[in-house]
Amino acid sequence: MEKSGAVRRARFLLLVAAAFWVCILYFRLSVIITGVAIAPTERAASFAPAYERDRCRGRYVYMHDLPPRFNADMLGGCSQTNGRWPDMCEQVSNAGLGKPLQEPEDESDGDDGALTGARGWYATHQFALDAIFHGRMLRYECLTNDSSAAAAVFVPFYAGFDFARHHWGYDNATRDAASHDLASWLVGRPEWRRAGGRDHFLVAGRTAWDFRRDTCLSPNWGTNLLLLAAARNMTVLVVESSAPGIGNDMAVPYPTYFHPRTDADVLDWQRRIKNSDRPWFMSFVGAPRPGDPRSIRPQITAQCSASSTCRQLGCANGASQCHAPGDIMRLFQSSTFCLQPPGDSYTRRSAFDAMVAGCVPVFFHPASAYLQYRWHLPGDHTRYSVFIPEDGVRAGNVGIEETLRRIPPAAVLRMREELVRLVPRLVYADPRYTLETVKDAFDVAVEGVIEKVA
Repeated sequence: MEKSGAVRRARFLLLVAAAFWVCILYFRLSVIITGVAIAPTERAASFAPAYERDRCRGRYVYMHDLPPRFNADMLGGCSQTNGRWPDMCEQVSNAGLGKPLQEPEDESDGDDGALTGARGWYATHQFALDAIFHGRMLRYECLTNDSSAAAAVFVPFYAGFDFARHHWGYDNATRDAASHDLASWLVGRPEWRRAGGRDHFLVAGRTAWDFRRDTCLSPNWGTNLLLLAAARNMTVLVVESSAPGIGNDMAVPYPTYFHPRTDADVLDWQRRIKNSDRPWFMSFVGAPRPGDPRSIRPQITAQCSASSTCRQLGCANGASQCHAPGDIMRLFQSSTFCLQPPGDSYTRRSAFDAMVAGCVPVFFHPASAYLQYRWHLPGDHTRYSVFIPEDGVRAGNVGIEETLRRIPPAAVLRMREELVRLVPRLVYADPRYTLETVKDAFDVAVEGVIEKVA
């Protein structure tokens, strides 16, 4: 009897336990079906979205904290250039952007305040990129203090400013001193040893030729920064590459006069140039350079002078028009085609000013754009520009206006529309502000570097 009672009690307890777990399971299923949150389920669901929301995966950049002698001290010594860079202090003010543009005194040249500092327009020096890029990097959304998590490492060395302060009146040892000092500092860092510097990059905001003295015709021109063993491992961003596509120096756009603060600044400017009246069929801004047998500028200025639909801004004999940003941009805004022959080198800052103004650039040498700027400009150059080989112009066998007149109006319109789309990736935003959705030239360059070093 006792054994039978024990069995019944055991069965009873099993039934009670089973009923209890059935109730628990029913309750939990009911809660899930009705949508009431369950703590463990919430935590499990939150992990995946948090991981997916890391927009910086693969985009982190570590920036070296260089001693100030490599950057800030160069700006602080802007007044000591002894005339080698006139007005340097003014031209590197405002985070490297220079002096804000003002409304023109002549009201007939007015543009409703579009070309003023309040709208993001500055008298920016063409070689001010070192400071501008550094300022943008300080606000880069994926900057990290953990070098092991970084896809690339930025070196904020002001190579272009170093060139300017020691180029004239110094010996080569002095010109190269800062570059050698930087290389010694870098190779001793653990971040360098991780990949031998192959994930490092810096900005040298001049042409690559200014940093390859031993390969130049002049034995006293520039520094040897790009020829140092350490620099050969790094990616160096310049405004003109010396060996497009095969070297470690990559071309990025010259700084223009436009530095938007908000997405709205960019969109407003795009609307403006899209709807601009363009009474001039073509225009040219630059000096004729009659003493340079390699230049086709004398032929260009002669053809422009002979046309009633071409306008020039002179730079010769002390003329200052071609150094007045407002005059330049107003002319480019009112021109359909902007002639861009080579200058001191193949590339010109003027080409970027023209494109930002919505003026179709006309190039005469492929190295002026097509072999450069592969991150920023379309590979199909016919989408945004016109190419006229310089040999025919030099020989007098090619009429520039005649050639351009043969382009169908629909094709010109497509080029102008492409230029409107390109504007954001050709300008550097104001380093003191952050764009929300627009990618500027800085963003495109950083993406290019990360892809290159990956």
